[in-house]
Amino acid sequence: MRPLLALDFALGPELEGAIRHRVLHGEAFCVLDRRLSPLRLQETLDLLGATAVIDSNGRHPREGGRTVEDDTGLVMLTSGSSAEPKAVQLTWDALRASADMTQAALRTSGAPVWFPCLSASHIGGLAVLLRAILSDGALVWDDAAHIESAPARGATHVAVVRTQLVRHDLSAYDKVLLGGARPPSQLGDNVVTTWGMTETGSGIVYDGYALAGVDVAELGGELIVRSPTLFTSYRDGTRPRVTGPDGLDDWFPTGDAGHVDDGRVSVRGRLGFVINTGGEKLWPEDLEAILATLAGVRDVAVTSVEDPEWGQRVVALIVGDGSALDGAICAIANERIGPWAKPKEIHYVTAIPRTSNGKIKRNELTTLF
Repeated sequence: MRPLLALDFALGPELEGAIRHRVLHGEAFCVLDRRLSPLRLQETLDLLGATAVIDSNGRHPREGGRTVEDDTGLVMLTSGSSAEPKAVQLTWDALRASADMTQAALRTSGAPVWFPCLSASHIGGLAVLLRAILSDGALVWDDAAHIESAPARGATHVAVVRTQLVRHDLSAYDKVLLGGARPPSQLGDNVVTTWGMTETGSGIVYDGYALAGVDVAELGGELIVRSPTLFTSYRDGTRPRVTGPDGLDDWFPTGDAGHVDDGRVSVRGRLGFVINTGGEKLWPEDLEAILATLAGVRDVAVTSVEDPEWGQRVVALIVGDGSALDGAICAIANERIGPWAKPKEIHYVTAIPRTSNGKIKRNELTTLF
């Protein structure tokens, strides 16, 4: 058993050096989000079970921490977009597999050179660093705000969330990995959409197809996966696995609905948030994508509330130009999906709660109305 060391450094070369030190000595680590309030930081450390915090001033032991198995390299919290975060344990072998598979999949004229600009406290941001530390990638360091100029200094690849893609001209990169929230309908030729989660050690499906060595299947409408990048268990010891189409019980149930057609993976959304209204199923992500195309809609989220007649009543939360949009919202929902998709309630809000990687915090939506 080994201690779990929480790294408290800003995104930059010092954090890279701290992770390299952990790799060299086989020490399990986690990365703290420096934006958290003091209270939330302590709650995070408790969830992770960190035994000590390491920062620029040294090592600071913590009471109540818990050791990890010898082969554990990383403990990281899930995004918490649909429930309370869980602490995920990943082995060094899983982390190396993820780094190598991504590097191989995205190689152009040479090994990818990455510009890190996502928080390393989430798997999408940390994976960028690990591609250089555990595989043959390289890093170009600068302030994250300088994302557009990094290619001029040698960066060929970048991983971003939707907000960054919308706000910046990233056409100079060879490849732009897009994760987190559902992608826009129009994408540049260099953009690669990804699907994965903390439990899979970062993205495992690129542009609808699983990476080499990854298996994805459908079981009762849920996507299940098997991959060398999979986590071993949650910190509480639970290890969700199911029996796959090959009869083996080493598949992970992702909680995402979708299907696989001739190798192409289509993701519908989280199973727990499908809306059953009047006997019809509606995926919030489907309606959100349609409503987002309307002029005047700057952001949107779809949720539901219990209804004695419909079972669940569709509710649209809109950041936009106000009630003048009501007619257009109902019309396009009816036209593109069907009458059951027309929101029974439309609320105009100042902002949609999202995680730092752009995912809607669906468990918080009903607090907005």
